[in-house]
Amino acid sequence: MDLPTRLAAGWVLLMVVAALAAAHIAPYDITAIDLRHRLAPPVGFGGTMLHVLGTDDLGRDVASRLIYSIRTSLLVAFGATAISVFVGTAIGFTAAYFRRLVEHVLLLMIDVQASLPFLIVALAMLAFLGNSLTLFVALMGLYGWERNARLARGLAMAAGAQGYASATRQLGAHPLRVYVRHILPNSAATLLVAATVTFPEIVLVESGLSFLGLGVQPPMSSLGVMVAAGREYITRAPWMLLAPSLVIVLTAVAVSVLGDWLRDQLDPTLR
Repeated sequence: MDLPTRLAAGWVLLMVVAALAAAHIAPYDITAIDLRHRLAPPVGFGGTMLHVLGTDDLGRDVASRLIYSIRTSLLVAFGATAISVFVGTAIGFTAAYFRRLVEHVLLLMIDVQASLPFLIVALAMLAFLGNSLTLFVALMGLYGWERNARLARGLAMAAGAQGYASATRQLGAHPLRVYVRHILPNSAATLLVAATVTFPEIVLVESGLSFLGLGVQPPMSSLGVMVAAGREYITRAPWMLLAPSLVIVLTAVAVSVLGDWLRDQLDPTLR
């Protein structure tokens, strides 16, 4: 593992630890308002250790809100990525098994999903159905499933043409067992790499929707919510905007670097 990959792995690990231990390492309550320290600068720019990353327009500690925002954004990203991979894999395997009419219908669904701008669809659904964290995660899980479905279908068709799948099928194994116990484990590496591509994209989409006010709702906070709150104070208090923006960029880049490393490690042609 080279140095950039180690740095990426370390950053992702740091984000996961911050998300899991947010309640224990955050110095303040994210809803605690202190107007006496409103727009206090961070350490190194005239601030004190009382608020390391400064405060926002209501005197809330930016560091505490950042830690809780990381937990919310990672929860949404992990949950949505898992849904996207599961739905895409299930649809792809179904299309590879049934073929003919069922396959054509599923491929039509995939083409329709791929042709629709996801951000526009998400905005319409959130405006029409309202918003909650569960609904938001489920909606984000629809992002990228068509790519996973195409990939899973191709992997299943390639595996079905190989000897081990045919031999298992001829021995009388149920098709579900063939796909779950044999084809899926042999396709898991490629699907895992695809998930590392979907994950940073979902982080960015979630941040964009939260920035527009249609993502995570108060009193919860996410990285996109923090960016949206800081845009009005970009000249007076740029730390409100820079801290969450930097975390978004570094997290997306780190997961992408790890995905490239996993692809190289799991691809036998590169060994």
